[in-house]
Amino acid sequence: MLRIIKETNIDFIGKRNLAFIFSVLLSALGIVAFIMIILGKANLGLDFTGGAEIIGSFEKPVSVDEVRNALGEIGFGKAKIQSMVGEGFVNSFIIRVQGKIENAVAETTYTEDGRQVVNMKAVEGDALGDLLKNAIAGYFKDNKFTLDSTNNISGKVGEKLTADAIKAVIFALIGIMIYIWIRFDFRFGVAATIATFHDVLAVLGIYFLLNREVSLLVITALLTLAGYSLTDTVVVFDRIRENLKQFRKRGDFGSTVNLSINEVLSRTAITSITTVMVVLAILFFGGEVLFDFALALTLGIIIGTYSSVFVASPIIVEWEKRSPRRVK
Repeated sequence: MLRIIKETNIDFIGKRNLAFIFSVLLSALGIVAFIMIILGKANLGLDFTGGAEIIGSFEKPVSVDEVRNALGEIGFGKAKIQSMVGEGFVNSFIIRVQGKIENAVAETTYTEDGRQVVNMKAVEGDALGDLLKNAIAGYFKDNKFTLDSTNNISGKVGEKLTADAIKAVIFALIGIMIYIWIRFDFRFGVAATIATFHDVLAVLGIYFLLNREVSLLVITALLTLAGYSLTDTVVVFDRIRENLKQFRKRGDFGSTVNLSINEVLSRTAITSITTVMVVLAILFFGGEVLFDFALALTLGIIIGTYSSVFVASPIIVEWEKRSPRRVK
C-alpha cells in the first residue's frame, strides 16, 4: 500500500488527557457560538436574519469606501459591502442589507440636489432589493450600475431557516450514532457521535471567534464535514475491532487502540492531505461566494482528522477502563 508515513509507534492514547483539555475548550467555544446564534447575537447571514442582497457591477471603477459612503447618505448605512475579485469580475460588488423588514410601508424622500433617501424602517418585504438597486443607480448617476442578481428574504423565512438548520444538524448526529451503534456497538456509537459533535462545535466556535458570517452554505459545510469525520472515525474503529480479536494475548486495551491508530495513520494522512488540497483550491480560486464554505470545510477536515485520533478513540479507552466488567 502507498505510504507517506513509515511504520510509527506514537503514543496517541498516552496524550489523551492533554487532548481532552484542548477539545473541551474548543467545544465550549462552540457551545457559546451556538447560544449566540440562537439569540441572534452572532454574525448571521442573510438566510437567517432576512433582508436583501444584490450583486452588480459599475461601469467605471469605484472603491468600497465610496459605495459605503453613498449607501450611508441614502439611508443604507448598515449595509454590508463586499468587493468581488477574480476573473470575470470588474467593479463588481455584493451588497447586503439585513433585518426583519415585513409589515411596513415604504417611504422615500429627496435631498435638495435630487438624491434619494430611504427610511430603512419603512421598507417592506421584496421591495427592499429593488429599492436598494434604485437608490444606488440614483446616487451614481454618472456611473451606470448593472444588476446581476437580487435575493430577498423576509424575517419569517429567516427564522424558519434557522430552526430547520438546527434540526438538520441534530438529526444528522443522531443518525450517525445509530449507524455506528449498528455497525459496531453502543460505546463506539456514542464515541463517534461525541467526536462529530466536537467537530461541528469546534468549527462553529472558530467561525464565531473570527466573526465570520454563518450562512446556510456554512451549515451545509458543517453537515458535510460531519460525514467526512465519521468516515475517518469508522476506518480507525474498524482497525480497532480487528485488533481486539488478539487483544487479550497482545496487551491491554489501550495499547491495542494505540496500535490500531498507528496502523491507519498513513491512510488517514493521505486522505486528509488530498482532500485538503482540493478544498484549498476552492478556497483560493472559488471566489467570494464559496470562500466561507471552503474555509469551513478546510477547518473541518483538519479538526475531523484530529478528533478521530485524539477524541473518538480515547473515549473508547476511557469507557473500557471504567467498565465494571474490566474493573472486576
